[in-house]
Amino acid sequence: MQVTATLINLYHICKRETWLHAHEVRMEHTSDTVYEGKLIGETTYQQRAERYTQLEMEGIKIDFFDAKAKVIHETKKSDKAEQAHIAQVRYYQYVLERNGIAGTSAILEYPKLRKTELIPPLTHADRLQVAEWEKGVQVLIESRTCPPRIKKSLCKSCSYYEFCYVAEAE
Repeated sequence: MQVTATLINLYHICKRETWLHAHEVRMEHTSDTVYEGKLIGETTYQQRAERYTQLEMEGIKIDFFDAKAKVIHETKKSDKAEQAHIAQVRYYQYVLERNGIAGTSAILEYPKLRKTELIPPLTHADRLQVAEWEKGVQVLIESRTCPPRIKKSLCKSCSYYEFCYVAEAE
C-alpha cells in the first residue's frame, strides 16, 4: 500500500482511523464535518484555480501550487488538528523535493478563522522526521490488525465515531 498525504495527516490524529482508511473502510461520506470542509475548500479562494496549478504525484494531491514562487496553499476548515495539517503539508514538501522540486514553502489557511500559518522550506531535521512518519504509516497500514480505538475529544466529530463506539450504545 502506498503512503499518502491523507494517511500522514490521519496518522497524527488517530492510528485506528489511519488503518481503516488505508484498508478502504471509509466513513467520510456520512460526515457533515467532512462535507463542510470540502465545501470550504471548493468555495474559498476561487480565483486561485486560474492562477495556480493542481499537482498530483506519489500519493499527494495539491489543489493550489504556485510553481513560480514554490508555494503550496492548503485550506482547512478548523485548526483543531493543526499539527496534523502541518504534517500533511510537510509531506507534500517532502514528496515534491523527492521529485526534484526543492525549496517549497506552504501556507495553511483557515478561512473561517481568518488565520494563516506559513510553513517554511524543509530543514534536514524536518526531512528526517517526515521519513520517520512515512515509515511509521507504512508499518501501521501493513499490520494485519486494526489498532484499538482511542478516546479523544476529537472522536465526537470524527466520521468513524459510530463505527468505533457502536457497541457502547447498548
